[in-house]
Amino acid sequence: MRLAVEDELSEHIPRRILSERDTRYDVTAVYRGRGFGYLRKHARAFNRSATAAPFLLLTDLDRSDCAPTLIAEWLGRPRHPDFLLRVAVREAEAWLLGDDSGLKAFFGARGGGRHDRPEELPDPKAELLRMAWSARRELQERLVRRDRRSGRLAQGPDYNGALGEFVARHWSVSAASSRCRSLRKLICALDGLEARHGSR
Repeated sequence: MRLAVEDELSEHIPRRILSERDTRYDVTAVYRGRGFGYLRKHARAFNRSATAAPFLLLTDLDRSDCAPTLIAEWLGRPRHPDFLLRVAVREAEAWLLGDDSGLKAFFGARGGGRHDRPEELPDPKAELLRMAWSARRELQERLVRRDRRSGRLAQGPDYNGALGEFVARHWSVSAASSRCRSLRKLICALDGLEARHGSR
């Protein structure tokens, strides 16, 4: 399996999901850290390359209207069945909020609401930063800072690294998928891939 993702955090998520599958996956290449534009530019080439080996591209919906529209715009041609282009609604942070009890335990956070429909939040990252602000001090300093000019919460110096630790060690995929439809779609896409190729 090859991966294409927006950033470090986006890489941890599919790696964790793949690690929990009954089928064994070897990640042979990762294209990451070049942002949304890079993924969009190269989506068609990634699609073509899926003829050689399965390929998973994970991107955020962000401000696009809907996932099917984004996929159609990016590909503009039939999708190879082994090219899994999946879209986190609205962004990968929503999938983490789907396991809000796990996040609270990881943060050692006080309070914080329950997120039954995290994909409906207008800004999941802002909500996650709000939760992180009440995390234990060492973790808070890695995750979040307050901008001096605007007073708003902003991404801390090790935001991706700290959340990557949560995803790799604590995140409940089953809890999150019960609340995040776009995550369930990724899991269903993997089910289909495995059914076509058989167990390995």
